[in-house]
Amino acid sequence: MKMSSVKQLPILHKMKYSCVIVLLILFVSCDETSKREREIEAISMEMDILRFDQEFGNASPKDLQALKKKYPIFFPRQFHDSIWIGNMKDTLQQQLVKEVGKVFPDNEHIENQLLPLFQHLKYYFPEFTEPTIVGVTSDVDYQHKVIVADTLLVLALDTYLGADHEFYENIKKYISVNMKPSQIAPDAAEAYAEQLVAAPKKRTLLAQMVYYGKLLYLKDMLLPNTPDAEKIGYTNEEIQWAEDNEEDMWRYFIEKELLYSTDPKMAPRFILNAPFSKFYLEIDNESPGRIGQFVGWQIVRAYMDSNEVSIQELLNKDADEIFKNSRYKPRKN
Repeated sequence: MKMSSVKQLPILHKMKYSCVIVLLILFVSCDETSKREREIEAISMEMDILRFDQEFGNASPKDLQALKKKYPIFFPRQFHDSIWIGNMKDTLQQQLVKEVGKVFPDNEHIENQLLPLFQHLKYYFPEFTEPTIVGVTSDVDYQHKVIVADTLLVLALDTYLGADHEFYENIKKYISVNMKPSQIAPDAAEAYAEQLVAAPKKRTLLAQMVYYGKLLYLKDMLLPNTPDAEKIGYTNEEIQWAEDNEEDMWRYFIEKELLYSTDPKMAPRFILNAPFSKFYLEIDNESPGRIGQFVGWQIVRAYMDSNEVSIQELLNKDADEIFKNSRYKPRKN
């Protein structure tokens, strides 16, 4: 017994020493993160939020010229004034404005969503200038929920009324699930990320994976307090499925030699929005759509964890280089 105990002492000592080192690294990392977040929180921002939805919704024909002068971008010259006057009187438009007013009676929620995002954008990209935010109704155009144009950020507020809103009854569930107020910041972050990340030059599945991985990694940096599920637009169950099956999915991509495939069917199967991903296996109905985006996200995260690279440098890195130097290993089941 005594000899065995003596032999174990150096091992126990090394284990304790290793634990101390790990704890110190975690402590320093957390302290640096907290310091950075305090600096970001202190960045001064002016939030200019205009509610075109309310102004137009409460206007009468006599107000039209004033609205056109204030919001020229929303009144293309090729449309006659009678079109706008007709919209003012349209009962569907009036219903949209009413429902938007219930969810967004003031600008508090919009500001709470976008202020931290703008502060993080300013910190990582000093050339960023906060835009004028304009709330609109869009006949529930969920394909254009957020539009970033020059100094404007246009929010289609009627696409954020809540996943179960009656206006969304005829919209597919995998789409309407993200039509909720908490998705404003992730959608806006994606709109800005798309301006920062160049589209992939190669047509391989890997290039598409890494492209979306970069977009999602930018969301990590711009929205550090947002859950992963909301960053990628998954339910809690879907993100859990993706995490639990990451190793098996990766094995599938490798064994089927799909990473460097340029087959145009790869995007609809694994990249584009869909009710589920298409492995052509029994698990398909259990899987969330866009699983290739999720895997690309993990590759980019692994790359940034393994390399001393700034965000700006990451954006210019080739997908093959990122994959090669990521040393990516999926989590085990």
